[in-house]
Amino acid sequence: MLEAERAASEHVQSEHGPMFKYLLNLDKKLTGLTDTQKELMTMFYSGLNDKEISERQGGSSSTIRHHRYKLREKEKQARIFLALMGLLSPKDEFIPIHKGATMVDDRYAITAQERDKIITNYIRDGKLTEFPKKQKRKLVILKYLSERLEPNREYTEREVNAILNDFYEDYVTLRRYLIEYGFLNRDRDGSRYWVNI
Repeated sequence: MLEAERAASEHVQSEHGPMFKYLLNLDKKLTGLTDTQKELMTMFYSGLNDKEISERQGGSSSTIRHHRYKLREKEKQARIFLALMGLLSPKDEFIPIHKGATMVDDRYAITAQERDKIITNYIRDGKLTEFPKKQKRKLVILKYLSERLEPNREYTEREVNAILNDFYEDYVTLRRYLIEYGFLNRDRDGSRYWVNI
């Protein structure tokens, strides 16, 4: 009897072979390795030393050492190439979390690119087409809406309702979520509302 993770690992090994073998047998276009390099890497993987490999191959130990060196050089080049490609990729900037956030978790890990896409998908001609069900999307829409309210102004409930109703017909839901997610504060009696900045 094995734990689930170990059982899965044993299954992969017994049914599909080691990952090394799978990757090594990928097409040359993907690995960039010649048949000779693949054969040598198989022997390196099995733990044979240069002398043992040279005896099997019929060459010299120095030739095998040279092949090892060339493979290590290829590894260095691949690492540098990956680093360069990483630097070329635009960095995803996360939008700042609002001050009134009640429970910060993964929902708040929203990039500027994600935000723009959500706004494009849900807002047409300055109006919300539907209120999203997914939490991350809700947060984007609520933040967008809270930014349309003046930060240093107090609103009556009627004023808040009118602004929200212009944005979406179910203004009660919007108002509730703006308060619940900490974008908007209000007095206990609901007489005054203000943006939580």
